[in-house]
Amino acid sequence: MSSKIISALYDDDDVLLKAVKDVRAAHHHIEEVYTPFPVHGLDKAMGLEPTRLAITSFMFGITGLGFAIWFLNLIMIEDWPQNIGGKPSFSFAENSPAFVPILFEMTVFFAAHLMVITFYMRSKIWPFRNAENPDPRTTDDKFLMEVAVDGNESDLTSLLEKTGAIEITVNEKKH
Repeated sequence: MSSKIISALYDDDDVLLKAVKDVRAAHHHIEEVYTPFPVHGLDKAMGLEPTRLAITSFMFGITGLGFAIWFLNLIMIEDWPQNIGGKPSFSFAENSPAFVPILFEMTVFFAAHLMVITFYMRSKIWPFRNAENPDPRTTDDKFLMEVAVDGNESDLTSLLEKTGAIEITVNEKKH
């Protein structure tokens, strides 16, 4: 790959989405797209594979449910059964209606917290990490597309101008 990238700045998400489709149709490699908010359909336009985070979240939820069943059975049935209001506490099945809210909450708790940790690990966002955003305006109202240059800088620049880029710059790629 080349050591140069072209950064094209856009001021509208619809223009950016069309530009991504045009650049991909011209068989150029898009390194990254920076947006101030999620743009619907951008992942498909860039040709990104679907995420497996939903499967991971389901597995974390099942882990939380399993932990809650084990823990409730341990503390409420085996370790310290109590007769509260005349309700029997000799088996998990007899008390399962009372445990439903706790089972639900532990499922959500595990799925939510472990998904946050997984997201941070997967995207390599660590605490106190410096931002790698090439243009601070992309956190406000602009959209930036980085395209790899393979000896076709003038062709690529003219293509990006045709797609509606308001600003085009050539930079060295950071490794």
